[in-house]
Amino acid sequence: MRHLVGVVLAIVWAAVVFFAASWAYEKLLIGPAGSGALPAGGGSLLHNHAVLEGFGVLLGVGLVTGLLIAAPRISPLAAGLPGLALLAWTVLYLVNVRHAVQYVPLKTRAYGAGFEAMLFDGVLALAGAAMIIPLFIPSRWRTKRAVPEPVSYEGTTAAFPDLQATQTMHADNGLLSDWTQTRPQPQADPNSLGPGTSQAPWGPAEYG
Repeated sequence: MRHLVGVVLAIVWAAVVFFAASWAYEKLLIGPAGSGALPAGGGSLLHNHAVLEGFGVLLGVGLVTGLLIAAPRISPLAAGLPGLALLAWTVLYLVNVRHAVQYVPLKTRAYGAGFEAMLFDGVLALAGAAMIIPLFIPSRWRTKRAVPEPVSYEGTTAAFPDLQATQTMHADNGLLSDWTQTRPQPQADPNSLGPGTSQAPWGPAEYG
């Protein structure tokens, strides 16, 4: 589906390049007053509305063409097919100039005259070479799959009944409730055992 939309965009953009870009390029072709003379006599072109309109249209066509070339979600056919057509026309121009010029439509209008001028000046070759770049990028032909988000782990102690018991310590089971068990044990009086006799407070050792 993405490449089908790309074919439709390619047809639309080929028409835009022929009508809009050719018209704008024709606007920029200001004939010099004499041999070697500069446009506008070497002065400013900011007051020439035809030149400003031509620059504006060419700038818009160039920006959108750049988006078609660089945007990864757009099929490479959108820019590649018009680029191949421009390169094919340039090759035909190099092989047979008469046939290449003969196939240019609407040569009596500004569109055809501008397209012919871009063909002669090599602008079509330059634009076509840039527009076919996405055709050679393998990632542009594949649709990027959405990476699934990791499922958060919801831990529970239902499957481990002993885990809850080890995590909770009750006061009655974890601590001694009767502290009298830890009181010091009575020691034997050394005077009652006689002189020179001592006995360990824990009593004599028993031999098995």
